[in-house]
Amino acid sequence: MPPKAQTYLIALGGNMPSALGGPKTTLREALKRLPRPGLTLEAVSRFFQTPCFPAGAGPDYVNAAARLRCDLTPRALLQVLHRIEADFGRERVQRWGMRCLDLDLLAAADAVLPDRQTYDHWHGLGAEAQRREAPAELILPHPRLSERAFVLVPLADIAPDWVHPVSHLSVQEMLAALPAAEKDSVLPF
Repeated sequence: MPPKAQTYLIALGGNMPSALGGPKTTLREALKRLPRPGLTLEAVSRFFQTPCFPAGAGPDYVNAAARLRCDLTPRALLQVLHRIEADFGRERVQRWGMRCLDLDLLAAADAVLPDRQTYDHWHGLGAEAQRREAPAELILPHPRLSERAFVLVPLADIAPDWVHPVSHLSVQEMLAALPAAEKDSVLPF
């Protein structure tokens, strides 16, 4: 029996050129490579200019979000996203480093993966530990999702009513809880 299709949310970003051009061009081209049998691109946010994270680490980013409908497992979809990144020249050299393309799997419907205890561990990590450590397995929803305006502002374009399965807050509610200065730093093109 084939897997049941479910809704996925992804974040897209980049602040360095790829072989195809600047970050906006790279994101547009990456979006064209997502659809395939069993994977439908349902919605794409506007593109936004966002400050580099962490601050001062490089040129500003172009960020966006997309909603997919897909019959792949979360891990299989993550492999697709990593292959697309590699096709554009993405190298995973430095955590939170500059990159030509970043495709982050944010959520798979209301799944909490691999389990609630592991999610809670990664969600609760302090800032310094976040810089040093990276999970060896897929954690969903993305543990930093609720803290990042550069993710939530584009996500509000395409999934404002999606509810986080742990906090039980919608994208709109998570976004409203962020400081105004963070939200104001995410500018539509």
